[in-house]
Amino acid sequence: MSDSATVGAADRLSAEAPVPAGKRAAPLLELIGVVKHFTAKDGHGTARAVDGVSLTLARGETLGIVGESGCGKSTLARLMLRLVEPTSGAVHFDGEDLTRLGARALRAKRRDMQIVFQDPYASLDPRLSVGAIIAEPLEIHGIGDRTGRRRRVAELLDLVGLEADAANRYPHEFSGGQRQRIGIARAIALEPKLVVLDEPVSALDVSIQSQILNLLLDLKERLQLSYVFISHDLAVVEHVSDRVAVMYLGHVVETTTTPALYAKPAHPYTEALMSAAPDPDPERRAQRIVLSGDPPSPESPPSGCRFHPRCPKVMDRCRVDFPATRDIGRDGVRHLVNCHLY
Repeated sequence: MSDSATVGAADRLSAEAPVPAGKRAAPLLELIGVVKHFTAKDGHGTARAVDGVSLTLARGETLGIVGESGCGKSTLARLMLRLVEPTSGAVHFDGEDLTRLGARALRAKRRDMQIVFQDPYASLDPRLSVGAIIAEPLEIHGIGDRTGRRRRVAELLDLVGLEADAANRYPHEFSGGQRQRIGIARAIALEPKLVVLDEPVSALDVSIQSQILNLLLDLKERLQLSYVFISHDLAVVEHVSDRVAVMYLGHVVETTTTPALYAKPAHPYTEALMSAAPDPDPERRAQRIVLSGDPPSPESPPSGCRFHPRCPKVMDRCRVDFPATRDIGRDGVRHLVNCHLY
């Protein structure tokens, strides 16, 4: 073997060798066995909205979370920021367990994590001017004086593509896309490290969605943001995400990089979601996988694999045993799936 070949082989081995745990970059966000159960008002019955989710988000990454309505995506988003209290589990953000912080420490931590809500109409206080809405986080955290906050509001409006005089107007004077820009300006006012985007474009016209998505991508690059992007739209998630987690009935059933997931989904539920997504290329259009029945109720989830009553590849053990998480990735790409097929 030549010297150059030897060096090349050594470089490949070095690149493929696992990084010691102590030298890995710590994730910005890490969920460990997070559970959220809601008890019915009459005290009878418990809905398992999120039932043991473990996820990580690297700094500068966008993690997409997809799944049908009612699968627990929005509840998971609120758990990440401790907007709702988890039943059990841990949420580590920037090295601290949010579930152990008192009210004062949690408020200080929220400077670094913000959320953009789905509905740009309901998420803005109609009684406040746009300037007051965007300045509110600055006031709460005691940042700047009145003149400084007014200047900061003008900078933020420019950053999201709105005119400075918008500060003196009220939310009802703006279109849906413009209102979502206002919501984004409010979310980035404190220069956070993490922004959770809960269906941020689903309430907007298709023509406006691309403008908001491009704005979010531009802000991520300029401000070095990390995103958790929650959506039921697979095309949107593919466009913005580095990795994707697929949720079904309170569980994450598959997680991997966006190219790996869209090239070859592993879980039968993911395959069904992909087959239902419209594709503009007729040559790539896959055969539609039609699932039987509706998703089970989170108040009485099935035993074994939660997906087995609707799965076209169901086996006997699926009805009894809950599947373990397995890594089926190749070439250094992690591809985690919860399925007895693997």
